[in-house]
Amino acid sequence: MTTVTAAPAAIPLTRPRAPARPSRPAAWATLARRRISLSAHTPREILAPLATPLLFALVIAPALAKIIQAAGGGGADYSTFVVVGTVGLLIPLTCTFAGIGVIVDRATGARRELLTAPIPRALIVLGNMAVAIGVSLLQVGALMAAGWLRGSHFHSTASGVAWFTGAVLAFTVFMYGLAEILANRIPTQEEYVGLTPVVAILPWFLAGSLFPITALPAWLAWVARALPTTHVLALLRYGVLDHTGAGLHDIWGMTSTTTDAALSLLVLAGWAILITAAAIRVFTRSAVN
Repeated sequence: MTTVTAAPAAIPLTRPRAPARPSRPAAWATLARRRISLSAHTPREILAPLATPLLFALVIAPALAKIIQAAGGGGADYSTFVVVGTVGLLIPLTCTFAGIGVIVDRATGARRELLTAPIPRALIVLGNMAVAIGVSLLQVGALMAAGWLRGSHFHSTASGVAWFTGAVLAFTVFMYGLAEILANRIPTQEEYVGLTPVVAILPWFLAGSLFPITALPAWLAWVARALPTTHVLALLRYGVLDHTGAGLHDIWGMTSTTTDAALSLLVLAGWAILITAAAIRVFTRSAVN
């Protein structure tokens, strides 16, 4: 009796497939939603940074306008002048407060898990930045609406709103990038909070927020011209308040207001790109360390 044994069929060997990496836009959107859930998911967290700017816009600005007008200074629209200038204080405060979330994430949050995820590390910074931009736009809109309800007079056109919006976006990117750098270089929250007045408030007083920079001593006026805050305030007022561009002329001294505005926006965009690149580099290096 003969037994026939069939050879087992060969089973092809295949390598296990690597898990699919999420697309960059999907990863960025997920990181942005995570930051919103951590730092901007309650009205209190969004509205708290508005307290000081609203105090300036609704109380201090009208009081100063009355004093200047009573002294014969013709400050009938000074209240609006200060309301628009207060945007230059609101955005730095919002962005520096957002930097505290970076420190908390590094110390007790999910930063270690994020660093092991199969995504570019730059997306972590850009996701956080997107939330800072969204919150800043919301707060600027609330501030301008409050000023309008209080009696401020805005003279906006389509092009003026475009200048205003471009300046707000570029300045927010710059300020959040700066906050990200500080948050990744400074070890403790206490030290970081101690730097907030220097980073967010001091430049605002020098940048023509309450008076033109030409009222400063000559050497200090040149320092003010180098500050991004000075350029953003001049652009904001050019966009919705003073179409003659007096603040822009104080910076550049040219005859063409459009050229002055383009130069100031170019300065803001340059600062935003430079600081964002530096923020990504600092974050990447601190993550390795």
